Amino acid sequence: MKFGMSSSKFMNKCIALAKQGLGNTYPNPLVGSVVVYDGEVIGTGWHQKSGEAHAEVHSINSVSNKSLLADSTLYVNLEPCSHHGKTPPCTDFIIQSGIRHVVVGMQDPFIKVNGRGIQKLRHAGVHVDVGIEFAACRELNKRFVTTIEKKRPYIILKWAKTADGFLAPKTKTTNEPVWISNILSRTLAHKWRAEEQSILIGKQTALDDNPALTTRLHKGPSPIRILIDPNEEVSRKAKLFNSDQKVIVFTANESRTEDHVEYVAIDFSENGLEQILSTLSQKGIQSVMIEGGSITLQHFIDSGLWDEARVITGQEKFGDGITAPNKISFSAKPKVTNLEGDVLKQWVNHLAH
Repeated sequence: MKFGMSSSKFMNKCIALAKQGLGNTYPNPLVGSVVVYDGEVIGTGWHQKSGEAHAEVHSINSVSNKSLLADSTLYVNLEPCSHHGKTPPCTDFIIQSGIRHVVVGMQDPFIKVNGRGIQKLRHAGVHVDVGIEFAACRELNKRFVTTIEKKRPYIILKWAKTADGFLAPKTKTTNEPVWISNILSRTLAHKWRAEEQSILIGKQTALDDNPALTTRLHKGPSPIRILIDPNEEVSRKAKLFNSDQKVIVFTANESRTEDHVEYVAIDFSENGLEQILSTLSQKGIQSVMIEGGSITLQHFIDSGLWDEARVITGQEKFGDGITAPNKISFSAKPKVTNLEGDVLKQWVNHLAH
């Protein structure tokens, strides 16, 4: 189906609104909505937090003159829900509002929706168009879609390396991080953390650097912390065990829960990463940022289990040290950004999509 330029403009407005919820809506998708009357936007809204009103409800409620709704068009980047979750179905609210035309960016792949919302609207006499700015709508909810289609979280590899290719010096005198990147790069990395649902490291990074894995340099929620520690060598006094956020530890010992820390037993002798990712998916975790050391990162790379890679190269040189991951094949040119002297390169793993 072909759509006009104005339809694309309104759908892109929905996408921009939806992005404001990034990091706060998990496990729900990102959704924005606008109400358009006579070519003008008269109502806007986005899903702000799981358990709260959805985008369509916000946009319809924001219209001051409700008599215009019958002759208005509702735009929304994802199919309206048709089931009772934490909130009532958006389809019912749309039908009751009197709106007779809805434009949907993409069908919701979630099994409880997946076309049912569109069908319900059409059965109620609402004209529904589907598929405008589909690629952009899918990109917006790549985390949500990946969890449904691949039964694993969306995986972002992130590391910083020196100008001569090292993650860390060979020897350290303290178990604190040795900063490679500048403050602008580190602040950006904390913004990334606020956007993802979880962050993962291996036990060696925890022992060597004692990272807090928070968003202290950026306003936003800190991610769930995930630690791979088969023999539980990392002390519970480590910063990552701070009680401000849930912690998941993958262990070779028994599964159990101790306060805010959940220990999950897996068999490390066979497909350990796949077990970890499957478990996270079952727990409703849609995205994970891998900030581990070279061994952890290389495991994900070798398994092909990654969707994006974000690599920051600082200006520092170590001369020797722990080598950054280099056994990785990037099939496309990266997006390159200068960060006041640091260089950020970002790749998408097209083989995973």
